[in-house]
Amino acid sequence: MAQMSARAQARYNAMAAAARRRRRLQTLLPWLVIIAMFGIWEIACVAFDIPVFILPAPHNIWHAAVRWWQPLLQDSLVTLYSTLAGFGMAIVAGLLLGVAIGSSTLVYKGLYPLLIAFNSIPKVAVVPVLIIWFGIGMWPAVITAFLISFFPIVVNVATGIATVEPELKDVLRALGARPRDIILKVGLPRAMPYFFASLKIAVTVAFVGAIIAESVAPNAGIGRLMMVASSRFDVPLVFAGLITTGLMGIVLYWIAEIIERRTTGWATRGTDQHLAAGG
Repeated sequence: MAQMSARAQARYNAMAAAARRRRRLQTLLPWLVIIAMFGIWEIACVAFDIPVFILPAPHNIWHAAVRWWQPLLQDSLVTLYSTLAGFGMAIVAGLLLGVAIGSSTLVYKGLYPLLIAFNSIPKVAVVPVLIIWFGIGMWPAVITAFLISFFPIVVNVATGIATVEPELKDVLRALGARPRDIILKVGLPRAMPYFFASLKIAVTVAFVGAIIAESVAPNAGIGRLMMVASSRFDVPLVFAGLITTGLMGIVLYWIAEIIERRTTGWATRGTDQHLAAGG
């Protein structure tokens, strides 16, 4: 018995050590991949003598970012503010419309074709109209970020609410629950994993909308900065703007993922949470 207990303890210790190594690897792996990517990029640019105006090496991009750090920072904050404003509007409108579509067949039949048609319109074609309506400034970027991030939230929230089992609804009605109670206490919790999955998609594409508007109607922001840099053939500064936008997207995605873990951990219990959430 003592020998079996010692073997079980040794097996447990080995499994715990393997789990710790796996967690450390999962933490380090994204950084190792990023470092390897930039290393291969740098070596390829130097080895093949690629001109800077075609593909700048990472050290050229770093020098451009250091040289122009102040306008890069200012324009990044403008883009971040426009993106967050549009994204916040998309969350509110997407939740409300998603609940309405997911809980009512009539609303679904009436609005869903219109939503699909509107989402099929290229947002870059809408920007000139927004400029006519709101002028050159922040609002075209905010509204474009809203338009491009609105649809994923609506679809996922509606899907989460609509997939509540009919049998469960029948039981709740038999117990005296009203339709509003079913939506609030069963439908919305069921839709939360779908909602956060859509947030992680929408928060990244919202930057696309804001930068498209800033490129078409240049006033401030990363889009304007990259347009000015490209007109001067300052390709390293263009790549610095792209990398800055990517970093902001990663940070917002990470924040959404942390909130998701703390609020919907029950939905992925016993599974690989990153795979279950689409992250």
